[in-house]
Amino acid sequence: MMDAEYIARLDRVSRVYYQGRVEVRAVDNLDLLIRPGEFSALSGPSGSGKTTILNMIGALDMPTSGTVYLEGRDLTRLGRGELSRLRRDRVGFVFQAYNLVPVLTAYENAEFVLALQNVPVQERRDRVMAVLEEVGMAGYVNRRPDELSGGQQQRIAIARAVVSDPAIVLADEPTANVDLEAANTILDLMEDLNARKGVTFLFSTHDRLVMDRARRLVKLRDGRLEDDNQAA
Repeated sequence: MMDAEYIARLDRVSRVYYQGRVEVRAVDNLDLLIRPGEFSALSGPSGSGKTTILNMIGALDMPTSGTVYLEGRDLTRLGRGELSRLRRDRVGFVFQAYNLVPVLTAYENAEFVLALQNVPVQERRDRVMAVLEEVGMAGYVNRRPDELSGGQQQRIAIARAVVSDPAIVLADEPTANVDLEAANTILDLMEDLNARKGVTFLFSTHDRLVMDRARRLVKLRDGRLEDDNQAA
């Protein structure tokens, strides 16, 4: 059941790992609400739980305890196939290392999710070319990732993330491997998609540039909420 009040919700969520016999609480009894249209960032030192939170919202990982909801659906109650379809259809991912398929062209990488969804070929082409135009990469459709700069690869990754109109885009350190100019260009692009199309973005970041541009900054430490600057 969808809930218009939020895109993602974590209720008393913990994620525990073990290093040998040592318990590591990557996320510790955390409550978090992400609303539609947010442009938000999770910040904190390494090991504070940022990536783990993104992975749980994106159904790549499950909590040890507590509940994770996406558009009102309790992810802990879904089967593997349902989770896979949910990731495919409702979540866009932008990774630090781009994660483009090296043997595919820029066009084919951007098209990948729509092909998995069995969208008709002409509709796929129309949607892919429109989003490549939006991210400034329409002139690079036949280039493979090794023929693109880091900033260009990240633009293709953003195109792939948004082309299927997901409920939320999860961006894990999206500016970490690009220079300052490319980082600003990428953030301009994401802000434009957020403002113009209402795309919800949630970042994890160490980058002060991203923190300054985010409209909401959630600070974490040792898997717990340290500060949240959202308006009351």
